[in-house]
Amino acid sequence: MSLLLFDEELKKRYAKNYIIGVDESGRGPLAGPVVACACVYFSTSDDFIDEIDDSKKLSSLKRDEIFKKIISSTSLRFSFAYSSHSEIDKINILNASLLSMRKAVIKIMEYTNLNKEDVIIIVDGNKKIPNLDIIQLPIIKGDSKSLSIATASISAKFLRDRWMDVIDIKYPQYNFKRHKGYPTKLHKELIKKYGLSPFHRKSFSPCFNL
Repeated sequence: MSLLLFDEELKKRYAKNYIIGVDESGRGPLAGPVVACACVYFSTSDDFIDEIDDSKKLSSLKRDEIFKKIISSTSLRFSFAYSSHSEIDKINILNASLLSMRKAVIKIMEYTNLNKEDVIIIVDGNKKIPNLDIIQLPIIKGDSKSLSIATASISAKFLRDRWMDVIDIKYPQYNFKRHKGYPTKLHKELIKKYGLSPFHRKSFSPCFNL
């Protein structure tokens, strides 16, 4: 089943006019924020739709190329929100991810002025977003099944990567531009050498263990 067909079938099944896909990027890294995006398509006529896929299956170059098409498209709207490293340390990564998703959904609902009765929210993973009075459906591996979730996935990944590039400018010794905060061998070695930066997640075991 194509990504577009998956979304269209869900809209028919739940008798909704619009589907909002939600995904996040940055649950696994040792540093930086977790970024969530919400995406709704009003039309599916853009040629680039055939290029949309799970962000993890796309190269960084391809994600960048597609994101430029996403932001210039009049066929869809997306929003993003984030939870900082300090929020992650305070409420844990799962709750921080769900919080950023909730903020992204609220933003897109306000931005598009959609009626909640016309919308179904589909969320990548096995958890619903707490405190949202809109029908929701968690979709395991949704970023490889749904067009709207995959678009949100690409957008979240692009935005978080650029965020880490900015942090890299301020703290170049950690080489964030290369590993984006993920727990690579290089990243762990740099933490051992320089200690923790202000953007590291101190509650994550590799950080407090190192």
